[in-house]
Order: sequence, then structure tokens, then C-alpha cells
Amino acid sequence: MSTSVVVTGLGATTPLGGDVASTWSALLAGRSGVKRIDADWAKDLPVKIAATAAVEPAEVLPRHRLRRLDRCQQFALIAAHEAWRDAGFAYGDEDGFAVDGERLGAVVSTGIGGLITTLDNYDTLREKGWKRVSPFAVPMLMPNGSVGWISIEFGAKAGAHALASACASGAEAIGYGIDMIRAGRADIVIAGGTEAAIHQLNVAAFSSMRAMSTRNDEPERASRPYDKGRDGFVLGEGSGIVILESEEHARARGARIYGIAAGVGYSSDANDIVQNDAEGMAKAMRRALADAGLEPSDIVHINAHGTSTPIGDVGEIKAIKKAFGEAAGQIAVTSTKSMTGHLLGGTGAVESIATLLALREGVVPPTINIDDLDDEVDLDIVRGEPRELPSGPAAALNNSFGFGGHNVCVAFRRHES
Repeated sequence: MSTSVVVTGLGATTPLGGDVASTWSALLAGRSGVKRIDADWAKDLPVKIAATAAVEPAEVLPRHRLRRLDRCQQFALIAAHEAWRDAGFAYGDEDGFAVDGERLGAVVSTGIGGLITTLDNYDTLREKGWKRVSPFAVPMLMPNGSVGWISIEFGAKAGAHALASACASGAEAIGYGIDMIRAGRADIVIAGGTEAAIHQLNVAAFSSMRAMSTRNDEPERASRPYDKGRDGFVLGEGSGIVILESEEHARARGARIYGIAAGVGYSSDANDIVQNDAEGMAKAMRRALADAGLEPSDIVHINAHGTSTPIGDVGEIKAIKKAFGEAAGQIAVTSTKSMTGHLLGGTGAVESIATLLALREGVVPPTINIDDLDDEVDLDIVRGEPRELPSGPAAALNNSFGFGGHNVCVAFRRHES
């Protein structure tokens, strides 16, 4: 029998709040984190909105750390600190449970990495010469920079990994963390995703693809998954981190358990670099169920990928019906991207936290901004108000799909103490 993996700590910094509590409260309140971009560079672009972080890293981290970390690394470190303390582990002079670094791993992913560092330093090179390029530029721009810093910060010596699978990166990091514990490589894993890619180049590139919403006059209403009037996603930023732990280890130290990280399913479409395939998405969901030992009837909730793109939203709905058959109609489906925007590599981790809390608290956040439900969206979409979940044993899925045909589905079960 495989090792049971549980979640004992949560950390986040998002467009809705600088921690998990404020983010969760905003999700239940149906509040949007999308706003206009004030920077001059947005004036000539067709997209002038984004879901920027609610709390700037400069309000949390000391100046000397800010200088050495790319913005995505700053988010990751902030979220990791919250998750670590939330799990009850010792840090600095604080009282807490001591951890053997040889049994501690870290898996923190990003879809793009230190893009802002790369572009800013290239501008510096062209305008001021090589001597003005930051000596910290390389570790700041590396995609593995976030997990490198986190492994150093917390002494994680069982392995530090950074998976890059576009918008599925954060969810895949959690899946890899589950696998590390099951394989006996670690007792505890710091896992999640991060992204900070609200930059002129990215906004221009996604705009050129016609992938982003241009509802500039109504930022809070721009991200509208499943609505007939949706016109693209809204770019967001932030990080989500969870502490994964073998159930045996967690129980031995008397840890609070948020839920069970029951399994993960992966698939790759091998079809189109941008558009995910419904059958591939369905395979990931089926494989997550099988890995977790769950039946379709066990699933009460899905936190969908639901980006607010005309094609993607309907494709995922078709995939859910393929994976669950008649049971699909009994599942409460929501897209929290309607409030957070799309955090790219950070999104799967932040949404995994929302999925866990929905199970633990027994309530699903709504999908906001649905005025006219798409005729092809014929599942139970939670909208308007939060939805209570049934008590007792229950399970939920978090879907994350990325450019390149990456499909990842993480399954969580409610923990019965």
C-alpha cells in the first residue's frame, strides 16, 4: 500500500491578498483582483488590465533580499514562509517542530521564471553597458531560482526540483512532491508554483495571440469564464505553496491536517502547442482518480482550469463529461480565475489551496461575472454565491492545463480526524 500524503501547511500571496486567509475570504466574497495597469508601457497596448499582487513584496521582505530576488522568487519565498509557519515547523528563534533536512524536499515551479530580470537587464546592457548589469542577474532569471532559494532558506537536502510545464507547472510541482514522499525520498516537501510575468512583452505577445480580454473599462468584470461574452483571460501574478507530508510523519508530531493529497494524473496531448485536447484533459482526470483510488461518484467539486477563453472553457467542460460520464452533472464546478486572473505557473498551486479549503470548510467559491451562461456549458457551475458541500467523506479535483499540451489533475480527499 502506498504512503498516504497529507497537506499540513498553506501559504499564498495573490491578487486577492497577501496570505491564505485574505485570499480565501476574497474568493468567498466573490471579489475580483483585476485592475488597470498604471504603467506607461500599457498606454499603447490593446490590453490595459491585469491582476497584480494585492501586497507588494517590498512590504514584506527587507531591501537586501529584494535586490537579489526576481519578483517571482520574492512571491515564492513569501508564500513558503507562510506555509512553513502554518505547518508548525521551527524557523529562526521560533518554537516549533525541528526538521531533518535530509528528509526535506522542495519542488517549486514556474512557467516563465525570471522574465522581468531578463528583460530589465537586457535594457540595462543596451543603454548603459555590461558593467551595469546586475551581478545577481543569472540566479534571478533562472527558472529554478525560486526552488533554489527555498531549499537554502529551509535546508531542504532531499532534492530541489523546478518543473516547467507552462500553466500546469504549479500543479505538477505538487504532483511531483506527492511522488517524492511516496517513493520514500522525503518525509516533507515544500511544493507549489510562482509567477511574475506582468510585463510589456508578455502582454503584447498574448495580445497578439488574441488570447487576453480587452475589457479595459471594466477590469473587475473582464475575467468571466463560461459567460457568452468572455473574450480572453486576464494575466495575474503571485504564488501558492503547500507543505506536503507523509501522514505517518504528520501524525507523529501532532500536526494539523488540511486534507489528503490523494493522487495526481498526467497526460500530454502531442497535438497542438496552444490548444489542449479534450481527450487529453479527460485522461489526466481519469488517471488522477485511479491514482487516488477514487470513483467518479466520489468527486463533489472540481476547481476547473477555466481561463475565460472562448475555446478553452468549452473544451474543458467536454473533457469533464468524457471523464465522468453521468456523474459529471453532480459535480460543483468553479473557476477561481474569474477573481484571481491567470497566474500561469502559479495558478495550479493557488487553486489547489482553494480546492483543499473548499473541502475542509465545506464551501465552494463562486465563479463571478457570469451574466449569460454559454449554451455549451451544461454542467453545474457554481455562480453568484458560494455553494455548500455535503458533509462526510468527499473528494475534489484541481485541473491545470498548459501550452505544449501539458495536462495535470491533482486529487484531494477530505481528512476525517
